[in-house]
Amino acid sequence: MPVLRRSSVSAAAVPFLVAPLVAVVPPVHADTRCPRMDRVHVPGAQRQTAACLADLTTAGTVESGHTEPAQWTGLHAAATRNPSGVPGVQIDGYFRDDSAFNATHGWNHDSQFVIRLPKHWNGGLVVAGAPGTRLQYANDFTISDWVLAKGYAYASTDKGNNGNEFYKDGRRPGDAVREWYHRMTQLTIAAKATVARHYRKAPRRTYAAGISNGGQLVRWALENHPELYDGGIDSEGTYWPRDNAPNALTYLPVALRNYPGYRDTGDRGAHAAMVKAGFARGSEFLWDFNYNVLWDGTQRIYREEVDPSYDGDLEAGIPYCESGTPNCDTDYRYSTRPESVHRTVRSLGHTGRIGKPMITVHGTLDTLLPIRVHGDAYAAKIRERGRGRLHRYYRIEGASHLDLEYDMFQDRMRPLLPCMRTAFEALEHWTSPHGAQPPPPSATIPRQTSGNVVDHCSID
Repeated sequence: MPVLRRSSVSAAAVPFLVAPLVAVVPPVHADTRCPRMDRVHVPGAQRQTAACLADLTTAGTVESGHTEPAQWTGLHAAATRNPSGVPGVQIDGYFRDDSAFNATHGWNHDSQFVIRLPKHWNGGLVVAGAPGTRLQYANDFTISDWVLAKGYAYASTDKGNNGNEFYKDGRRPGDAVREWYHRMTQLTIAAKATVARHYRKAPRRTYAAGISNGGQLVRWALENHPELYDGGIDSEGTYWPRDNAPNALTYLPVALRNYPGYRDTGDRGAHAAMVKAGFARGSEFLWDFNYNVLWDGTQRIYREEVDPSYDGDLEAGIPYCESGTPNCDTDYRYSTRPESVHRTVRSLGHTGRIGKPMITVHGTLDTLLPIRVHGDAYAAKIRERGRGRLHRYYRIEGASHLDLEYDMFQDRMRPLLPCMRTAFEALEHWTSPHGAQPPPPSATIPRQTSGNVVDHCSID
């Protein structure tokens, strides 16, 4: 969700500049390493190119040009160790679309995807959508490397529009996000067919997995198309409620209005307003980073997507404007906006009616998507809809939204990624065709303060 403001943390924030970068992927024809290259075909793709690679993980694709490191930098702790050495086929391509935010490969075409088919396949498929407004390679280090090493085929979409001006896609408010949901479904169907053709056998298990806005897609997918999946991993997913409950457009303006006063004078009223809006006590040390790097841009671009009339002819408002400035997002009050705006948000929202097992992990110090507003509220909605038996929810103490933040404050935090990976293994056992083993009950997991916290997490 992030957008960068000029600041002293600009070097650390480089990964959040989501303007598409060009990486040329030359077509590589079949050779003896990939004997079934002639069977590679993605149904519905308008363009596709296949490459036979010695290593499909980022250890190999960075060198070969089949990924873009800027897209996944910052989503994991710097010391995270990943597997490597997974040979197989990578397919890059795109589906029909009329927008052109994604300049990767020089294609200037949206709805780009990547599909990876490991030589040694375990019979499964993992499908993901990009977090934030990033591209199809954004999950390469966090999800793709890890599941490929386990033998899964992997597919990821850029969600059909991307970058800090994604709101320009579509004709009506909310159309850009509606396309995200469509592209997740489209890729899942196409990837399942591609896997079946390549391996001459349909996948036995298909999982949805995602972080942040990618987690939002997992939730929507299991609510609306559970027939396509066997389960899902939702890591700190965005929750858009269908009622008047708090959402990102209610707490972000509160933060923009109140944080400067709290920062400059320790204003207790400003602090109380932020806590009331949903920010966790104890997360104050993260507020400056989020104020300077994330909150303002996130508020403006998502508000523009669902409520473009708020700032008149402006596009995504005025960066870091002071309260009282006309059309300023600092003064945005979602509750007073027209019913049409609320109707748009409801149309994008979640019901809680998941139809397949799902595990959610969310950091208690998340300061972009505060856990009380997103993780806690969605878990409660699932229970309210009578689907609690299909859900496990692990609140990870000391984790925030970006594992980059752990690198900044290692003495106070822990990364979330290893907990997502542990949860994935729990989902595998839960959905095993050889006898389901339910995961531990939902719980708040105490912060791990010793050992290898960047690669290990227990949810027992």
